[in-house]
Amino acid sequence: MAHPAAFHSMDSGVAAQAGFLHPFAGLDHLLVMVAAGLWAAQIGGRALWMLPASFVGSMLLGGSLGILASNQQLIEHGILASIIMFAVALGMAWRPSLLIASLCAGAAGLCHGFAHGSEMPVGMIPALFLAGMVASTALLHTLGVILGLSFRRNSFPIVCRATGLLLLAFALSQIIRPF
Repeated sequence: MAHPAAFHSMDSGVAAQAGFLHPFAGLDHLLVMVAAGLWAAQIGGRALWMLPASFVGSMLLGGSLGILASNQQLIEHGILASIIMFAVALGMAWRPSLLIASLCAGAAGLCHGFAHGSEMPVGMIPALFLAGMVASTALLHTLGVILGLSFRRNSFPIVCRATGLLLLAFALSQIIRPF
């Protein structure tokens, strides 16, 4: 429920635009998508493209499933878990195998995609909405990778730890907020 109502009232003529803007409307999604790229840069090698590809591919599947089913109670918990997972991965400089990292990124993408798909405004053309969503997510992952690669070796661990702390603080604020 992180997205403003304005993103839910667009007609089908702007489906791709609505899909493109949707990930930017929720801070939880925005942070995780940049963090996924940053984690890929932290791991390096083939993770630079495998983690974003796993996230985007799973997000596309999740988005398709979300369009078909609107119950996202458990998905919100998955989104929160993905924020915590990226916080811990960045903060602790976790470098698992490429398979484990890709599965983690894919699980996060599935949850975020489901949430986006289930929030697709009525009357949208699903394929165009999902295409816009994929484009903006890939852009945010690329931003994270570029940020990660642009730091020198000496400052990169500090940036990752600081990002991990920021994500963890955001996750805690989401847990505490309902009370």
